[in-house]
Amino acid sequence: MKYLLCLCLLLAVLCAATHYHREDICHEVNNTNLHDGTENLLTHNCDKQGSNYADFVFRFYKQAISKKADENVFFSPMSISTAFAMLAVGAKSTTLSQIFESLGFDDLTETRIHDIHESFHKVLAVLNCTDVNITLSIGNLLFTAIGYEPQETFLQNTKQFYDAEFFSSNFHKPEEAKKQINKYVEAKTKGKIPELIGHLDASTVLVLVNYIYFKAAWAKSFDPLRTYEDDFFVNKNAPVRVNMMQRDSNYDSYYDQDLSCEVVELPYQGTARALLILPDDGKMKQVEDALSKETVCKWDNKLETRRLNLQLPKISISGSYDLKKLFMEMGMTEVFSSNADLSGISGSHSLQVSQALHKALLEIDEAGTEAAGATAIILTRVLHPSVTIKFNRPFIILISDKATSTTLFMGKIVDPTKK
Repeated sequence: MKYLLCLCLLLAVLCAATHYHREDICHEVNNTNLHDGTENLLTHNCDKQGSNYADFVFRFYKQAISKKADENVFFSPMSISTAFAMLAVGAKSTTLSQIFESLGFDDLTETRIHDIHESFHKVLAVLNCTDVNITLSIGNLLFTAIGYEPQETFLQNTKQFYDAEFFSSNFHKPEEAKKQINKYVEAKTKGKIPELIGHLDASTVLVLVNYIYFKAAWAKSFDPLRTYEDDFFVNKNAPVRVNMMQRDSNYDSYYDQDLSCEVVELPYQGTARALLILPDDGKMKQVEDALSKETVCKWDNKLETRRLNLQLPKISISGSYDLKKLFMEMGMTEVFSSNADLSGISGSHSLQVSQALHKALLEIDEAGTEAAGATAIILTRVLHPSVTIKFNRPFIILISDKATSTTLFMGKIVDPTKK
């Protein structure tokens, strides 16, 4: 009998709204968790070398655009990496090392592996305890087949490091199980992801879900009365009509002469910020090739407050990715093969990832930003003066949390009108 292990990962929803506070854990968590004397392997300090996790964002981005060079791109590296790190709790040997190396972690001693999981634990806890100006909640769920019991160590560690919740599902009735999981996901994303899972096999034994929900308003909102219709140039010969927002204000910005691009920071209320990168005409590839944690550090160090007439289109785009293909090209191959060692979950070499899917949605308006997405991974048993900066051509967006120095979302806006 062949069995299916589904790992379904949910991304994020961002928009302007009120705050939901998790009182049950936040009274125990504060930012000192990230600075308790031990290195946090997820956060990136521009003054220190640290791990290569921060560059996972850009390596994944470059892999994604290699398949969709002239299309919108949007994904959540935090959500994807959390899901695969949680999967790694049950991985061993080469399977384990390939997962973590793809996420930017190396020198995998037993202590190092523990530190990676502990780093995720601390960052997720801090992100879940943002101040009253931001709504940000992250959670992990395990849906297990009736009668199927994963290894106790796997259950304990996913609970300890990823605060996983456990549910029972009747996968012998796959339509009912699918509806159960999709309904839960839909609720967690406020209706943005009504159908994460399209198909479940009757032999499914486990579904893991990671969801992220983030809401934030701009620190300086745009006046809807100033929004006007204008051209956005997908390329020089292909304009589309968009609703262009505008605001005159002081913004931290920088023009990178070496890379020929404008960089503008748009803070949200609280600790989150959006970094917008607008390459000059014909310079998108040059900027994309240079994207790295060092490049972003350089931009952050060079930002200066300038009076800007900032013009930014309202956006509603989505992205969908086959993570199996992308990660295999990034070197994570064994977990998708019959050689996968996920014995930390099953107790035997009987599981492999057969599908890994990622979906995401981004919306930007005058008040703030909204994004939602989902990823599914299916494992199979066996088998200066006032300056006008107008974002009227393709640009890159990074949405990050300053308290944890982590990137929540990344994308490229090629055509704001394409859903």
